[in-house]
Amino acid sequence: MAEITRYSLTGIYGGTFDPIHYGHLRIAEELADIVELNHLFFLPAGRPRLRTPPFVAGEHRVAMLQEAIRGNTRFSVDDREVRRPGETYSVESLREIRQEYEASESVALCFITGTDAFIKLPYWHRWRELFELCHLIIVNRPGSVPIRYPSDLPDELRGVCQDRWTTMADELKNSPVGLIFTAPTTLLDISSTSIRNIIASGKSARYLLPESVLNYIDKYGFYAGGK
Repeated sequence: MAEITRYSLTGIYGGTFDPIHYGHLRIAEELADIVELNHLFFLPAGRPRLRTPPFVAGEHRVAMLQEAIRGNTRFSVDDREVRRPGETYSVESLREIRQEYEASESVALCFITGTDAFIKLPYWHRWRELFELCHLIIVNRPGSVPIRYPSDLPDELRGVCQDRWTTMADELKNSPVGLIFTAPTTLLDISSTSIRNIIASGKSARYLLPESVLNYIDKYGFYAGGK
C-alpha cells in the first residue's frame, strides 16, 4: 500500500497592511492554530493593480509589520513585493515562493485573502494559475456582506472552484495545491480605512493596533490630515 504524503502548511497572508492592526493579527493567530500552519508570512503589497495605491511607502509598512509581530516566532514578513518595481501580482510572488520551496516537496502553501478580494479573483492577473501554486484560505472581513459559497460567486469563478471546497482544515495537508478552505475566524470590527480616518481627524487610534505600530505612525506623522 502506497504511503500517503502529508504536507506541512505555510501561510502567505497578502494585503496592503496600511496600517497593520489587531484585526489582521487576530486572523493570523487563529489561522495558525486552526490550520496548524508551521509558519505564516505577511506579504505586503507593493503597487496592487486592482486597489488604490497605499498611503504609506512599502518600506514603512514592512517596518510596521515587523513591529507588530515582534516576538512571535510563527510570523515573518516577506517584503519581495514592496521591493519589486512596477505593479505587483500575487501569482508571480507565489510562483517565486513555490520555487524557493522546491527542495521541500512536502510543503504546501496556503494563500490567505478576504472574501471581498476572492469574489474579484477573475480580475486578477493569471488568476487560474493560483490553484496550481497553493491552497486558498478565505476569511470574512468586518462590515462585508457574508458570502454563501458557491451560490454567490460569479459564474466563471464558481466553475473553476467547483470540487475544490473543503470544510476540514486537515484536508489541506493531503494535497500540495488547489483546495479552498473558508476559515471561521473572529471578526474584530477594525479596518485600516477606519484607523486612517481616526488619525486624520485627530482622534486616538489606541487599542485598535499595537502600541509599537501607533508609535511608529506618530513618529513619522503618517495618515495625519489624510496623508
